[in-house]
Amino acid sequence: MELKVLKIDGKKTRRSVQMNESVFGIEPNDHSIWLDVRRIQANGRQGTHKAKERSEITGSTRKLYRQKGTGHARAGSAKSPLRRGGGTVFGPRPRSYGIKVNRKTQLLARRSALSYKAKENAIYVVEDFQLEQPDTQVLLSMLGALEVGNSNVLLLTTSHDENAYKSGRNIPRFNVLEARQASTVDVLSAQTLILQEGALETLNTNLAQRVAASTSQATEAEGEE
Repeated sequence: MELKVLKIDGKKTRRSVQMNESVFGIEPNDHSIWLDVRRIQANGRQGTHKAKERSEITGSTRKLYRQKGTGHARAGSAKSPLRRGGGTVFGPRPRSYGIKVNRKTQLLARRSALSYKAKENAIYVVEDFQLEQPDTQVLLSMLGALEVGNSNVLLLTTSHDENAYKSGRNIPRFNVLEARQASTVDVLSAQTLILQEGALETLNTNLAQRVAASTSQATEAEGEE
């Protein structure tokens, strides 16, 4: 699969780049995507919620009134969960919501998300560029030239580009990430992907190598059996 390389102003160059079929051309696996998205969202939860229980409420433990002869139900202290201002029964406690997903499944999920974007023709490749200083107008001009300004756009850069990040944070529905940091959720949340040439090479190389490594490990394991 080939894509034409574009300039930052949207004009075509005479060059094209090859997209690795093992990364951008596989049959997407929806279940692996669901598992990885669930993992990312669960691991993003702080889990710091806390409700005070009976022993943690500030107040007296004095018995409110005598046990018998009042005509009312027996009652202990004002910290009872049955009373207003009392403790909570089985309230939430701080805990981790993190879940684990196999690395092979995470890798398959990322490749599936990228393959979906490739099938939708929602990927553009632009020449590597480096902004000397934050300049929002440069990125706006690029979005206008590509005619993708009305969609959620994710720009993947070759390396960390602070100026590109600062330039894009004022643009609605536009995000800038380093290619190796883009997760399955980041890819799926974007309607359009804009890849720098170096970012595409990073995805092609890193993900393809990991696929090859996992395949060889599986083959060796089968041979040992």
